[in-house]
Amino acid sequence: MAAKGIHSLRFNQDQGCFTCCMESGLRIYNVDPLVEKAHFDNDLMGSISMAEMLWRTNVIAVVGGGNRAKFADNTVLIYDDLSKKFVMEVTFTSLIKAVRLRRDKMIVALQREIHVFSFPTPVRRLLTLETRDNPTGLVEIATFATAQRQLLAFPGHKLGSVQLVDLGATEAGSSSAPITLSAHQGALACLAVNGNGTMIATASVQGTLIRVWDSVRRNLLVELRRGADPATLYCITFSRDSEFLCVSSDKGTVHIFALKNTSLNRRSTFSNMGFLGNYVESQWALATFTVPPECACVCAFGTHNSVIAVCMDGTFHKYVFTAEGNCNRQAFDVFLDVCDDDDF
Repeated sequence: MAAKGIHSLRFNQDQGCFTCCMESGLRIYNVDPLVEKAHFDNDLMGSISMAEMLWRTNVIAVVGGGNRAKFADNTVLIYDDLSKKFVMEVTFTSLIKAVRLRRDKMIVALQREIHVFSFPTPVRRLLTLETRDNPTGLVEIATFATAQRQLLAFPGHKLGSVQLVDLGATEAGSSSAPITLSAHQGALACLAVNGNGTMIATASVQGTLIRVWDSVRRNLLVELRRGADPATLYCITFSRDSEFLCVSSDKGTVHIFALKNTSLNRRSTFSNMGFLGNYVESQWALATFTVPPECACVCAFGTHNSVIAVCMDGTFHKYVFTAEGNCNRQAFDVFLDVCDDDDF
């Protein structure tokens, strides 16, 4: 647990809000401007391990967890902030690792299964998919209503592979057999799907390379290098227009890469010396900025080429980057600066 009792942080689908799950309940913040929008205390929710907003609606999925939990860690509850009450719960046979929402689907990841439900009404189980051991609950879904594919991505049975399912095709009665993409030699550590479902970004536990794939043709679009030393990646995020990608890790650096115009990314000064291998041929970040090292953070894109990072120490960072690779701090704040003694 972080020093301020934070269990997890997550941006919503338009990257304009984020949830802060705490030992003392749940808080929801608007990004620009940084303002607390909702505050749910222990009396209502208990301690919360994870939460997922449904865009900017009144619907929030929560899972209990922590020392003061009111709800079991194998149950997803849907809270309606308009009616101020819980309106649904779904219980599973084992610990919930992740929850993802579309306007028409709810995805729940367990250690070795992915469950797909129709949502919000009626809530009906559509699919259950088996995965390899998935302790961090890696699963992502294309969230745009206009998405070309309702792409669901999760770890495949083979080490380092990703399984892809088009949930729209399964509804239409087509084959629901997952397609496997061999992404890395080592175990997956991070996964992202762009809003339209046309691209997937993957990284392994090594944490040095991020690979971006075409989800339809299943070919590699670009290989991006975070660094030379192994690192634990906390998140990979596509910009809403899929022109950029940002990555955070335990090295305390957030990396920003160009996807649409990859010529903006930096290249090694030795890139013309082919005998040195793939290391110098990789594309390095267009721009970077630093956050507290070894403090987990999640990042997202704001307006006007800005990137926001929110960290488990309760700090908020906003930087603006340029096509030339300059990165300037626009805001630093503390979104969680009060921690009552009786919270613990």
